[in-house]
Amino acid sequence: MFSSRIQWNSRQNRLTQLLAAKRSAGAEILDLTESNPTRAGLAYSSEILRAFDDPRMLVYKPEPAGALEAREAVAAYYAARGLDVQPGQILLTASTSEAYAYLFKLLADSGSEVLAPRPSYPLFELLAGLEAVEVRQYPLVYHGGWSIDMDALREAVSSRTKAVVVVNPNNPTGSFVKRQELRTLCQICEARGIALISDEVFSDYAFAPDPERIASMTTVQNCLAFSLSGLSKVAGLPQMKLGWIAVSGPAKLRSSALERLEWIADTYLSVGSPVQCAAPRLMASGETAQRQIRSRTTSNLALLCEALAGSPAGMLAVEGGWYATVQLPRIRSDEEWALELLARRNVLAQPGFFYDFDAEALLVLSLLTRPEPFQEGIVQLLAMLK
Repeated sequence: MFSSRIQWNSRQNRLTQLLAAKRSAGAEILDLTESNPTRAGLAYSSEILRAFDDPRMLVYKPEPAGALEAREAVAAYYAARGLDVQPGQILLTASTSEAYAYLFKLLADSGSEVLAPRPSYPLFELLAGLEAVEVRQYPLVYHGGWSIDMDALREAVSSRTKAVVVVNPNNPTGSFVKRQELRTLCQICEARGIALISDEVFSDYAFAPDPERIASMTTVQNCLAFSLSGLSKVAGLPQMKLGWIAVSGPAKLRSSALERLEWIADTYLSVGSPVQCAAPRLMASGETAQRQIRSRTTSNLALLCEALAGSPAGMLAVEGGWYATVQLPRIRSDEEWALELLARRNVLAQPGFFYDFDAEALLVLSLLTRPEPFQEGIVQLLAMLK
């Protein structure tokens, strides 16, 4: 009766079942997976509330690409980072998930393919499936740091490939695309007539500078490219539901893409007027949240590195983002480690297979976690290892 696009396995995994049982029994869980900034103990600026005291919010004025003032605020965000992105290159969406949906509609037909990285956040298959598009993965390889396996990516490109997705920095590896990698990606996309989609929601959260790192693909000129971000990470405001697509590349292709994206957006008109009116002030307040998030993730990362030193566990290199990946002894799978940690120590961590890591045994921890439960969770992890 129902579409095959939503024939997903709704059965709960073992970790979810155990967590539900623990909480039902009243156990206090040390949650090392918390990635919701509004529940991370941040102090938000009062300017956020004042941003919605605006009579323009009572007027419905639909604009498919988004209100000019809101797009100018996004352009100013890029300008502050040394990037020249004009408001006419920007289209607003309700989220990066919706941005992906728009782009899959724009670029792909039923049965087309998009390439996405492995490991990465387990969202692309769901979003692509809803558009009747298939995902084909290309690997990131670890050698003391992460890089794209370009040979494997080239081999993955087929006549059905419409786009290559990169996550910069990747979630959860925290690895940025480097300059040579971007040159190769652009060469592949230009030669095969496919688009480049760059998810840059964590790009403001690098742990250290690196001249070889690409902060944004809004600079791409020789192939059609789409850079995605939004208030969720830029200002720590996921509940405001404002994202965007910045389009770059050859002028003719860029113009055609923007025209078609406006047609798609005009069909939905999903971005609320209040958040568009408030956007300039919300964007301006974002630095307050960013400073706190950078301080939190940096201090938790330092604590983790120090705690793991000399232990049977280690940490994979991370350049940015909100996550760290811990390598545990391969005496059991990462799922079994996560289950044992929750069962015996009431500590919740995500097993690596959630993100399609090829190796065992990995746990992914959120560096956004409040300091006290994060520290205690690491203490309990090390106690279990002993």
